[in-house]
Amino acid sequence: MSPAENVGAEQANPPSETGWEHFAHDADIGVRGWGPSPEKAFEQAALALTRIVTDQEVRPLEEVKIVRTAPELELLLVEWLNAIIFEMATRSMVFGRFEVTFDGTQCLAGRMWGEKLDVARHLPAVEPKGATYTALRVARTPDGRWIAACVIDV
Repeated sequence: MSPAENVGAEQANPPSETGWEHFAHDADIGVRGWGPSPEKAFEQAALALTRIVTDQEVRPLEEVKIVRTAPELELLLVEWLNAIIFEMATRSMVFGRFEVTFDGTQCLAGRMWGEKLDVARHLPAVEPKGATYTALRVARTPDGRWIAACVIDV
């Protein structure tokens, strides 16, 4: 079953401190990441984005750096995910490891590691077109975890 077909059930260890999941949204796919900090939640949302494309192993062979700014965390999440989508499309790459740091709440410095897309090995399911403002949420939950979520146009 491809990642896109397994949307309702696919998640990575929900009870853990960090994790991600997909959620259904009409013809698109929602991504949600969580962790003990906004940085970790953004990293997990990026992993959920990658898993829309492939559920195969992605080797950390090449590093790509991204810097983005936005006036608030929610908009910064959309900028971050759209930057990843841009890098995947223009470099023909998939990514499997992410690191995020914030300079205040308006500037994100991200690092991601991945490799060239190998269609035979990665078996890509869909190509994400863009992160949207639909179901956009970056917030601290009552249990202290951070959530970062939005819908991805596929």
